[in-house]
Amino acid sequence: MNVESFNFNHTKVIAPYVRLVGVTQGEKDTVHKYDIRFCQPNKEHMPMPALHSLEHMIAEFSRNHTDCVLDFGPMGCQTGFYFSLLNHSDYEEVLTIVEKALNDVLIATEVPACNELQCGWAASHDLEGAKVIARDMLAKRDEWPTVFVDEKDPDNWLS
Repeated sequence: MNVESFNFNHTKVIAPYVRLVGVTQGEKDTVHKYDIRFCQPNKEHMPMPALHSLEHMIAEFSRNHTDCVLDFGPMGCQTGFYFSLLNHSDYEEVLTIVEKALNDVLIATEVPACNELQCGWAASHDLEGAKVIARDMLAKRDEWPTVFVDEKDPDNWLS
C-alpha cells in the first residue's frame, strides 16, 4: 500500500505514543512527520468536538514553542494527529514541544479561532473535553516513546 499507516499493524501498538512516520527530503529542506497517538486504535477514540478543539489549540500553541511547525492535523479515525515539522529531527525536542503545547491546553480559557470567520465548523468544539484528553496524554508522558507492545515482534509491520 502507498500510505505508511496502511502498512502498519494497528493491533500491535500501545497508545499513547509519538512515532516518526516519515522523512521527506526536498532540495533544501527536510520534513519530519510524526504520528501522535492519543487513543488505542479500534478500542477508543476522541469525541469529535474535543478532538476539534485540541487540534485548534495544539496547532496554535505548538508554534509558540518552535518555528518549525508545518502542520498539526487530525486522523480520520479520531485516535490521534499527524504533526509535521520542517528541518527539525530532534525526537526528544518534539516530545517536549508536544508536552508544552498540551500543558498550554490545560490553562487555556478559550479555543483559538473558535468562530465562524476562522473555523469551518465553529459550533463543534469542547474546551473541557480537550483538557481531559490533554491531561490523560500528559499523565502517560513517560510512555510516549514506546510504540509496540513487543518492539521485537516481526509482525509489527504488514507484509
